[in-house]
Amino acid sequence: MRYRRVVRRVLIELVGLVGLAASCGTDEATPTTDPPGSCVAPRPEAMGEATYYNADGSGNCSFDASPNDLMVAAMNAPDYDHAAWCGGCVEVTGPAGVVTVRIVDQCPGCQAGDLDLSREAFARIAALSAGRVPITWHEVACDVTGPIAYQHKDGTSQYYTAIQVRNHRYPIATLEAQDAAGAWTALPRADYNYFIPTTPLGPGPYAFRAHDVRGHVLEDLAIPLVPGAAQPGAAQFPTCP
Repeated sequence: MRYRRVVRRVLIELVGLVGLAASCGTDEATPTTDPPGSCVAPRPEAMGEATYYNADGSGNCSFDASPNDLMVAAMNAPDYDHAAWCGGCVEVTGPAGVVTVRIVDQCPGCQAGDLDLSREAFARIAALSAGRVPITWHEVACDVTGPIAYQHKDGTSQYYTAIQVRNHRYPIATLEAQDAAGAWTALPRADYNYFIPTTPLGPGPYAFRAHDVRGHVLEDLAIPLVPGAAQPGAAQFPTCP
């Protein structure tokens, strides 16, 4: 009888160990952070031609001039898509090299797939004397530091709201604002890259929710109204694999 009790106890302990091992395996297979590859797939690689212009970092995307960072480009009109690429970065491969540029402008005369690069960027992929060269390009993460920022347009007040997202790692897909009842509403985007609600948002502070094109969301609940100045958010979009 004692032998049977000992055997039964050993079996119970073995079952418990098997259950513990299975539980540990489940925990390891379900990490608390997003697993690699959880990002929305990037837009497909594009093919076209590159030209160049005397860029200063400003343009249709309504960013400030950036004399210390002239690795910039203007997106062709079909792909510009109502400022959808503004502030995003692409890696461009040309006949003589590769360069990463930030989209700051629109090129109305360019065909789908074409990019109009700054002189400095074009020189990284071909001789300036070439004038126009074949390229391929694809979306990459921008090399930014610090959190995203919210830029209120000059002239913004409690009666007129125009807000822009800056310093983001990936292009912005949607910007939402929260109303007094707690509901989130997507703000319409102008071609010059400001989000302008149909109804003014009041004196602030504002609650914003920014979505990037890779599926990430950042929420900031107390952004003050400071016309013409950028206000930092709390975080930056994570980098996709």
